[in-house]
Amino acid sequence: MALVYTAISAVLLFWHSVWDMVLGDASGWLTNWSWVLGIVFLVLTVRTALIPMAVRQITSQRAVQALRPKVEALREKHRGDREKLRTELVELYRAEKVNPLMSVLPMLVQAPVFLGLLHVLRHLRPSVTGDAARTLYGWTLTQFDSAAQAKLFGAPIAATFGSTVAQPGIVTVVAGVLIAVMVVTTYVTSRQLILRTGWATEPQARMVQRLMLYGIPLSLLVSGALLPIGVILYWVTQNLFALGQQMWILRKFPPPAADAYTRSPRKVWEGETP
Repeated sequence: MALVYTAISAVLLFWHSVWDMVLGDASGWLTNWSWVLGIVFLVLTVRTALIPMAVRQITSQRAVQALRPKVEALREKHRGDREKLRTELVELYRAEKVNPLMSVLPMLVQAPVFLGLLHVLRHLRPSVTGDAARTLYGWTLTQFDSAAQAKLFGAPIAATFGSTVAQPGIVTVVAGVLIAVMVVTTYVTSRQLILRTGWATEPQARMVQRLMLYGIPLSLLVSGALLPIGVILYWVTQNLFALGQQMWILRKFPPPAADAYTRSPRKVWEGETP
């Protein structure tokens, strides 16, 4: 993971230097825009680089969904004979040139990148005082100290909700607004997907959908109070990017008609099954 952390740090430092040259003194005491925009464009850079992988993932998912009727027919035909079912499924996927693992593999590849983003941003805090720790991943002491002291609307990006640092009221307001946006955008992204693809009929899949729709936003509402403002800013940025990317993907790669509900959006929203 050290290589991932170093690469992410290099991108963040690059964008900070770009915005520092562009804004200069405009990056004032209330908001250090060169660091704030550095975080924003770090997320945009990483997410943009991962677009081809996201497209590959969604095309694989759509191919698997298109084969669902044939898969269900094989399950019904070979009920009680798992070995025969497994063999028939392998042959089906091979004949249709579909690899079910490709719908999951991109997420496994993306996970270290997003964990790396979180790690680097959490590492940038004033409480890290050792020279060795501050110069990890290619940082200089000056760069680290500047980032650790950076502010967003007067609130240090290393501070957390309810922090007792100077001007705790400002920190609470800034962190609270960002947490609210983070929770809402997470909820809206999940709701958008469910409204377009419909509620799953399988109990386990339906439970996962409910977890995505309600559980994850609620968990972020709680965990958001423990995250530094810089990390929440990262999360908000990536949520907004993910929402826009999902809108584009759903238009370009609409879900198969067999998986969509014919009921009104309101009835789908209320969780009715066909």
